[in-house]
Amino acid sequence: MSITVKDVQHVARLARLHLSPEEEATFTEQMNAILQYAEKLSGLNTEGVQPTTHVLHVSNVMREDVVKESLTLEEALLNASEEEDGQFKVPAVLE
Repeated sequence: MSITVKDVQHVARLARLHLSPEEEATFTEQMNAILQYAEKLSGLNTEGVQPTTHVLHVSNVMREDVVKESLTLEEALLNASEEEDGQFKVPAVLE
């Protein structure tokens, strides 16, 4: 498979990009190089290789949930510019 200048122009039009003829030629060349590399990769023997979602082993580092004392209502509202009935009062965003 090969990318043509016409393909690059089509994608540029869809993305609403205005490319000069030099840019079109550059992108055509670069996209063809990417496709050639992908073809080279498809020729590799991957039998017995487990599929991965990440090149490194990644695991979530989570702390244990520990119940602890939290702010009182008065402490939470201490720096509020306005409060009403124990809640932050903010300007209305919907009419």
